[in-house]
Amino acid sequence: MKRPLLIIFLVLLIDQVVKIYVKTHFVLGEEHRFTSWFIIHFTENNGMAYGMQFSGQYGKIFLSIFRIAAVAAIGWYLRDLVIKKAHVGLITSISLIFAGALGNIIDSAFYGMIFSDSTYDLAHLFPPGGGYASFLHGKVVDMLYFPLIEGHFPTWVPIWGSEEFIFFRPVFNCSDSAITIGVLLILLFQRKYYPRKEENQTIDSASNSDKSGESPQNI
Repeated sequence: MKRPLLIIFLVLLIDQVVKIYVKTHFVLGEEHRFTSWFIIHFTENNGMAYGMQFSGQYGKIFLSIFRIAAVAAIGWYLRDLVIKKAHVGLITSISLIFAGALGNIIDSAFYGMIFSDSTYDLAHLFPPGGGYASFLHGKVVDMLYFPLIEGHFPTWVPIWGSEEFIFFRPVFNCSDSAITIGVLLILLFQRKYYPRKEENQTIDSASNSDKSGESPQNI
């Protein structure tokens, strides 16, 4: 259980340190360019990863409740994997997803209560007049922006012809990165993480025959 706890702790620590630093040192919309393709751009969103969101206050509450339920389910699944001694790669992947989801929940649940608004001035932690929003109505802090390729669509492309395009356009955070890495690892190594029943039976058969000193053909 030490490995997943360490992963979760490190992801949350890095995520929250970066978010709090950006929140208290950048005004909303401010950015710092390290290179043309690596930019710290402070933005906030009411919704899901990479700026996707549901509209309205009820949408925000629904999303927050859904996040909490999802994190609880992922946490239960992770605990079950650890108990069953699942593949270490799978446990690592689910730990990353759990930590990333929890990191964004912290923003949504508490940032509105403990920070002042960032629109026209630097945010202050625990402002005297209270935060900018109530419980579960906080905004998720995003800052990582990687416009790797910029250009225009060819004129012959339907709908978007001649329009500007940027890859990769979404602004995201460390929690989003952890979720993405966890999902990609599962997609790439799913056959190793989730071996088929026939493969398990073959492994068990080979293991039993080794113990008995006979090969499966001789049984």
